[in-house]
Amino acid sequence: MTFTMNDIVLLLIALLIGVVLGLMMSGRGRFKQLWRDEQAAHRHSISDRDARIEVANQRVAELERRREPIGSGTATAVAGAVDGRDDLTQIHTISREDEIRLNEAGYHRYAQIAALNDEQQATLESRLGRRPGLIARDEWARQAQLLSDGRNEDHSSYFNRRKTPL
Repeated sequence: MTFTMNDIVLLLIALLIGVVLGLMMSGRGRFKQLWRDEQAAHRHSISDRDARIEVANQRVAELERRREPIGSGTATAVAGAVDGRDDLTQIHTISREDEIRLNEAGYHRYAQIAALNDEQQATLESRLGRRPGLIARDEWARQAQLLSDGRNEDHSSYFNRRKTPL
C-alpha cells in the first residue's frame, strides 16, 4: 500500500491532535490543572452570589415585616417620594405636560414652586406657553405652600372656595 502526500499530512495531523488531547487528559497535564482551577473559581463565585442573594432576600423580608399599610391617595405621594419629586399636578391648572416641562426646568418639589419670584414666574409662563400673570392669578405659590406643609385638606377647601363665582 502506498501513501500519497495528502495521506501522510492527514496522518500527521491526526497524530498531533491525539498527542494534544492525551496531554490535556492526563493527570499531570498543565491544561487539566487550569481547568480544575477554573472550576474552583466558578464554584466560589456561585457561592458568593448565592450568599449575596440570601442577604438581599433577608433584607426584603425584614422590610416587608416592617411595612406599614398604605392608605388611599398615598400611592402617588409614595411614588413621588421615591423619585424625589412631588406630584405637581395637585396644583390646580398644572397638567401632566406642564409638570413634565417644570421637571425639565428643574422644579420637582412644592417648596420650589412656593418660592418662585416674579421673574421666575414670568420665565415659567413663557416656557409653558401660558399667558403672563397666570401663575400669580391661579396662586400656584399659595397652593404649593399648602401642599408642601402637608395640608391637603386645606388645599382642597381653599381651591373649592376659589372656584365659587364672586
